[in-house]
Amino acid sequence: MNKSGISTVTQFVLLGFPGPWKIQIILFSMVLLVYILTLTGNMAIICAVRWDHRLHTPMYVLLANFSFLEIWYVTCTVPNMLVNFLSKTKTISFSGCFTQFYFFFSLGTTECFFLCVMAYDRYLAICRPLHYPSIMTGKLCVILVCLCWLIGFLGHAITIFFISQLPFCGPNIIDHFLCDVDPLMALSCAPTPIIEYVFHFVSSLIIILTILYIIGSYALVLRAVLQVPSSAGRQKAFSTCGSHLAVVSLFYGTIMVMYVSPTSGNSVAMYKIITLIYSVVTPVLNPLIYSLRNREMKFALRQVICGIRIIQPS
Repeated sequence: MNKSGISTVTQFVLLGFPGPWKIQIILFSMVLLVYILTLTGNMAIICAVRWDHRLHTPMYVLLANFSFLEIWYVTCTVPNMLVNFLSKTKTISFSGCFTQFYFFFSLGTTECFFLCVMAYDRYLAICRPLHYPSIMTGKLCVILVCLCWLIGFLGHAITIFFISQLPFCGPNIIDHFLCDVDPLMALSCAPTPIIEYVFHFVSSLIIILTILYIIGSYALVLRAVLQVPSSAGRQKAFSTCGSHLAVVSLFYGTIMVMYVSPTSGNSVAMYKIITLIYSVVTPVLNPLIYSLRNREMKFALRQVICGIRIIQPS
């Protein structure tokens, strides 16, 4: 209760996917399996890049950092989701909700910029192969990785802070499995549309600019690949870029439906399913996509799985 006599929300209820207890157990088992596979697959990629000296190149260093990002992206939402499947109260504290909200969007924004950097790396490797070693140096790679994390975590910091300062005096039920912007704004007893508009504008701007950059980069890559006289060279280039484009399509296809296109006509169930795809399903598919379409990565992962550590020659 605050000074004006209006009760203040101290926790929220995340309804998640309501249903009978048996359904909750099935959902818990499925999400837990996906989470374990996500952690295992992405950790395997990190270990493969770390242990195989042949993968100590910018492309694979970026991929290892991307896998590290994916681990944290699912970890900021899935553990709480698993707890809620088995909980009767399904509550999350006010601070916990906004912490999840901040990390979920910050990590998602970081992923957008990582995909841009990976597209830039492929553009340099295929369109400017002779200049690639002198441009994409280890130092530049580190700088680009740091910028991705820095911009990603600063992009929504101010707007999320202002949303957290809005009064929430009840109700406190969120019909979702995570703390997202629209359900939270709907619960504020003194909503400020300008903050919501700014948040969606920044989100849309980041998504549109990054996807346009990625499309432009791969358009130039495609033009360069089609000019390669060797069919083997074309196949290798298509294989490498194809895995990147598959990841981009999975991620951007869903977040653009959520945060760029109008969503007022979508049901709550569809809203949850789309969020589930890009926040839980996509991270588990990324290791499969990268490993199945990349010979070097498949070989390195085989060494990790078999427990054979590749020793760098002196």
